[in-house]
Amino acid sequence: MTLPSPTADALAFSKALTEHIAAEVGAAGGWIGFDRFMDLALYAPGQGYYAGGAHKFGVAGDFVTAPELGPLFAQTLAAQAEQLLTLGAPRIVEVGAGTGQLAVDLLLELESRGTLPESYAILELSGELQARQRQAFARQAPQLLERVHWLDRLPTHFDGLVLANEVLDAMPVHLVVWNEREICERGVAFDNGQFTWVDRPASGRLLARARALASECPMAPGYASEVPLAATAWVAAWAAILGRGALLLIDYGFPRREYYHPQRDVGTLMCHYRHHSHGEPFYLPGLQDITAHVDFTAIVESGGDAGLDLLGYTTQSNFLFNCGLTEILARTPVGDARRYLPLASVGNKLVSPAEMGELFKVMALGKGIAEPLLGFVSGDRSASL
Repeated sequence: MTLPSPTADALAFSKALTEHIAAEVGAAGGWIGFDRFMDLALYAPGQGYYAGGAHKFGVAGDFVTAPELGPLFAQTLAAQAEQLLTLGAPRIVEVGAGTGQLAVDLLLELESRGTLPESYAILELSGELQARQRQAFARQAPQLLERVHWLDRLPTHFDGLVLANEVLDAMPVHLVVWNEREICERGVAFDNGQFTWVDRPASGRLLARARALASECPMAPGYASEVPLAATAWVAAWAAILGRGALLLIDYGFPRREYYHPQRDVGTLMCHYRHHSHGEPFYLPGLQDITAHVDFTAIVESGGDAGLDLLGYTTQSNFLFNCGLTEILARTPVGDARRYLPLASVGNKLVSPAEMGELFKVMALGKGIAEPLLGFVSGDRSASL
């Protein structure tokens, strides 16, 4: 695959991060786990992909998320948010808000419904993205800016709705290879100016997790995939923070039996650069996104072990229809083709099985919520986990 050429400034940015990661590899004795490489490539302060200043989202960036397609996603999501605000507490924390478009559109819809939360916090580590989020509110909804504040770490206690759209897929993962006689962790070395793969025997918590997976899922010798220790730890951390409320997790992924399917023997790792998807994580560090699909079984197990209840799990398509997508579309007359047709096109992308409707899932985990949640009243797939 031929990928677009970066600018000279972008190349210099990537070179600086490459040198930084290479220095860490050297300091660690010549090898780091892939989870650490991914962490640095995405989040190294001032240098990682999400910490730098390049456009990441939308047509000018590397990928398009559901909120960037238009307000329809947030307007539909608002029905579930409204219910959770009444069942938990009238507060929202959004994790990793990107451009801030989801926050803007969601609050505008809740304002129109007369159910604005008392506060809307955005947990965002990137100062550059924080600035873009502030600009989005100042430009599109200045009257709501007083309700919004920013966090740079998890709160110590929270009641309300925790919203995470395409967050789990960007959390660092360990890479594991199940060989005939041993289980190895696939890590990263730096040789002759290039990053290379080097396998070492797995150990500790990773080895225990990999053995458990092998006992559940048939894996032929040489089978390789990801183990999401960071994502499961993150969910468990929220269990200690959440009093009454719910985590609403929206991402692409599978239940475990599909994630570790015998035919998916090279894992799900994927990189995104200028709207091209490929499988080379060492390409231009700092200029491309690196992701892995979500093992939703691991997420619900971690949450359950830490005290969270599974409140629902379904496809994005089912969730959005349950939340009133059809009614939101009906606000625009079909006869107004100039406005309706683009809106219908976005709706199709959100719910079509060939687009985002089936691959993307929605999971709710919570505490103190007994009432069935609107987004899962039909088509709940919790039994598949």
